[in-house]
Amino acid sequence: MSQFNYIKDIARYGLENDQSKLVDSLNELIEYSKNTKKLTFALQLQSILKDTVNKQPRTLTRVGGQDYYTKMDEREVGELIFEKLTSSYSFENLICSEDVKESLHFFMREHNSADMLLNYDLPVSNKILFHGPSGCGKTLASYVLAGELAKPMVVVNLGAIVSSKLGETSKNLAKVFRKATAEDSIIFIDEFDSLGKVRDYSQDHGEMKRVVNTILQLFDYLPSKSIVIAATNQSDMLDDALLRRFDLNIQFDLPDEKRILDLIELTLKNGKFSFDDKDKLPTIVKTAKGLSYYSVQKTLQTAIKRSIFENFSADITNLHAVISTDVWQQLLKEEKRP
Repeated sequence: MSQFNYIKDIARYGLENDQSKLVDSLNELIEYSKNTKKLTFALQLQSILKDTVNKQPRTLTRVGGQDYYTKMDEREVGELIFEKLTSSYSFENLICSEDVKESLHFFMREHNSADMLLNYDLPVSNKILFHGPSGCGKTLASYVLAGELAKPMVVVNLGAIVSSKLGETSKNLAKVFRKATAEDSIIFIDEFDSLGKVRDYSQDHGEMKRVVNTILQLFDYLPSKSIVIAATNQSDMLDDALLRRFDLNIQFDLPDEKRILDLIELTLKNGKFSFDDKDKLPTIVKTAKGLSYYSVQKTLQTAIKRSIFENFSADITNLHAVISTDVWQQLLKEEKRP
């Protein structure tokens, strides 16, 4: 189905005042735009749809009734969730070591074969810890798993979860876990060390111990088909008992020269860009060593944009750009400066 067909459906349902089908068609167009790499357009449509739905008049709810408390609970939980998303990412989008990729593939296979494993009374791994330097693919790997398993993912809003009120942080965590498991969503907690710190019995006033104990309980009673992914840059700060609860403990490292070349190939795969001097590429790759995947890709994309601006042509049919290797080399050196 082409974009024009979606637009025709949207126009028809709008004129017929069929809101349900109109919203469905808009959501289909958003997914189509994501799949065809028109991400900016997709995000704009999502924002328009969300704002319009929020502005619509709501029916009155009797205070004290079951619907009232259900809506109150949903609103409270909604504030604790930074984002709920579906992912179109796959393993093709992830550059990492073979060990990491193998572990993720095996985890995915476990979940795709969960019923068979349960028939043998075997547990299904469902708690993963991603750790390693910032910008090395931990968040992207969670999106990849969500996409490959075709599960929605709930991104926990730590700013709202952590509370100064006694016992409130633990209650907030329990609410998010309860909602996510009921909706069969993956729970993603970034900067997990802010919740699962080592319990220091000599200094801790008690709240952190309560939070860690709550997480331990939530992990222990997590349904086998539910998934929790935690990510941290500081795994050494996590409580030992909490570390033992994770079924998989995966380390993400800085890219070596081969991974940097793989990342370059992935970034340039659409064929619209090429380097002005490929002979300089080995030197550039050596310069990039020690930087994260994020930093390498960010500097390459900046070099592409600068090269486009410097050689801008009014001919819109010519969408091929030549990347200045000197510009990229300079950007990498600047990125390494403290």
